[in-house]
This record gives sequence, structure tokens and C-alpha cells, in this order.
Amino acid sequence: MLTPPRTVVRREAGLYALERALQRRGFRHVAGADEAGRGACAGPLVAAAAVLPEGRRGEIEGLADSKLLTPASRERVYAEVVDRALAYAVVVIPAEEVDARGLHVCNLAAMRRALASLTTRPEYVLTDGFGVDGLGVPGLAVWKGDRVAACVAAASVLAKVTRDRIMVEMDEVFPAYGFAEHKGYITPEHSAALREHGPCREHRFSYVNVAAVSGRDGRPPRARRPGGYGPEEPMERSGASGGTVGVALGEQPRPQTPVGEDVAMEGGVR
Repeated sequence: MLTPPRTVVRREAGLYALERALQRRGFRHVAGADEAGRGACAGPLVAAAAVLPEGRRGEIEGLADSKLLTPASRERVYAEVVDRALAYAVVVIPAEEVDARGLHVCNLAAMRRALASLTTRPEYVLTDGFGVDGLGVPGLAVWKGDRVAACVAAASVLAKVTRDRIMVEMDEVFPAYGFAEHKGYITPEHSAALREHGPCREHRFSYVNVAAVSGRDGRPPRARRPGGYGPEEPMERSGASGGTVGVALGEQPRPQTPVGEDVAMEGGVR
């Protein structure tokens, strides 16, 4: 019985090695998927997917895990990904849906929707950390995929820049919390603002630290309580109360918004 030839991943190809190896085996369109905002206790969860072209056009200068890039570099790489990608998609899950359905369920659903929304059908899928089933194509969950595979890194940049821009806009409506600086992650400044003002409607009430200051004695609710919270009125966003919102399916990028230096990276305490 003949065995198929081994797939050789060439280290000299760096971030593009895994995709190039898959392309040599006949998988021309390799999609990557990643998310931003798992560790945040406020704001949406954002997932993105991207298919980069083969060859030099798919090689983007400075592409890396979004958490390793400065805000200015992320904006530049974001624009390059949008310009060069064969297809890309971004899905936004509002905080109330994260509360109602649970973080992990929302994370997988968002990546699945982003991948399913790609206008170029992927032949192979690489995801960061978690496998996503139900796609109808082979796939691989890659540990720290945003540092291993270019398409996953591209998706991580799309997701993080989109989310950072949302948090900067949110800061204008809820200025007491400093969302423009920490992007909803758990920092000493954010925790102090939560203690002083209580949570707003953009906080995730299923997170223990938010539940603890919301008058529920540390019992995280599975669904959001009705009514307003915090010192400002709730932020109005198209589709924010209607569930998952797809915000970018190959469209032109939104005007750049200065986002400032990140104080906290992914992986905050839940």
C-alpha cells in the first residue's frame, strides 16, 4: 500500500511556511481565522477570517501577530490585508450576546460565520487555538496560530483593529471608563472605574469582576439585566441589540481612527 508523500514545512519560509506547504499539496486557498477580545470584560468579541493570495502578493511587510504590533503598525498592516486579500470577513458579537450564550460558544460561532462569509471559498482552514467544525473543508487548529501562519496573523490584525476602533468610539459615549486606552481589558484603571461608577451596558455581566460590582454579590448572570447602567446612556450601534453583526465582507476599510497604545493585551482575567 502506497503512503502519501510527507508535507514538508520549510522553516526558511517563516510565517508563510505552513500555507506554502499546504499550497504545494494542492490547497490553493488557505483561510485563517482569529478573534480579538476574549479576555476583555467590556465591549464586543470580534472574529475575522482572511484568504491571502499565493506568491509574493500575499506577502505583507510587517505582518505578525496583532498583539506584537504597535497601533500604527497594525493600521498599516490592516490596510495592506484589506487591499491584498482574496477575501476577508469580520464578525462582531456584542457583549449582551456573549453574556447570553457564553464566551466559548460565541467565539466558535463568530469564527465559523466569518469563514462561511468569505467570498472565496477556502480549501483548507487554519484557526488560532480552537478547531472549528461544520465548514465542509479540512482544517487545523494551530497553537499560537497568529505567530505561525500568515493568514491567521492577517485575521488577527483585522479583528483587533476593528475592535480597537469600536472601543475608541465607545469611549466617546462612556468616557468614565477609559475604553480608548485599555480597550475593555482588566487593568487597575478599569477596575477602579468599575468600582466608582459601576458597569455600563457595554460591560459583560457574565464576567465575575463585573458581576461583583453590579450588585449581584459576585453571581454572574447568564443573561443581561434590563435597564441602563453606569454614568452615561447606552451606546447605540446598528444591530447591537439584534445579535451577531457582520461588519466587513470585502468592503473598503473605515477611516483610520487613532487608537493609542494598548495598555493590556489579550488574555485578561475572567
